[in-house]
Amino acid sequence: MFTGIVAAVGKISSVQALEGGLEAGVRLDIDAGGLPLADVALGDSIAINGACMTVVARTDTAFKVDVSRESLNCTAGLDSPGEVNLEKALTLAERLGGHLVSGHVDGLGLVHRFDAVGESWELVIDAPHDLAKFLAFKGSVVVNGVSLTVNRVEDLDLASGKLCRFSINLIPHTISVTTLKHLRAGSKVNLEIDLIARYVERMLSVGKA
Repeated sequence: MFTGIVAAVGKISSVQALEGGLEAGVRLDIDAGGLPLADVALGDSIAINGACMTVVARTDTAFKVDVSRESLNCTAGLDSPGEVNLEKALTLAERLGGHLVSGHVDGLGLVHRFDAVGESWELVIDAPHDLAKFLAFKGSVVVNGVSLTVNRVEDLDLASGKLCRFSINLIPHTISVTTLKHLRAGSKVNLEIDLIARYVERMLSVGKA
């Protein structure tokens, strides 16, 4: 489990095909940036841009993970060098500063707009229609591993298809300590819906014809 509070911005320094080739997946070498790794063991989980990955090797300042082809197909930002948001798995001794996050990407969103509004920024994202039932005003959502609050949400039926468009306000601190500053209109982002919302929807749907 994670909190969606980014602990450090790291960097994918290299991407190498696994032994079975690119169809099998890739191994990522990641510079941990300011993320301390002294307490990280092989097999531990680290969220990379919101996707939970298993550490297969590490040094004092970097670590490696293997990403399957399935994971690459379902996520964004894990297939090329660049900055990534990092968070180690939550322990029971830590504060839950964001919300409960599993590190399982539920879908890919597309940035519709990203504009400065005074000292803050408004991030507007188009989400797949099947995630619409999980997105609510003042509810929680994870974008590239960052726990955020939905300020506005609307369901749209465009010529290109149905989608859910939601808006988030980003304060200067969030911009400065995450990779969200690099987003632009058209950027793909990893989305994870609220864990509690997922269970509520399941409970309400059981038994329906």
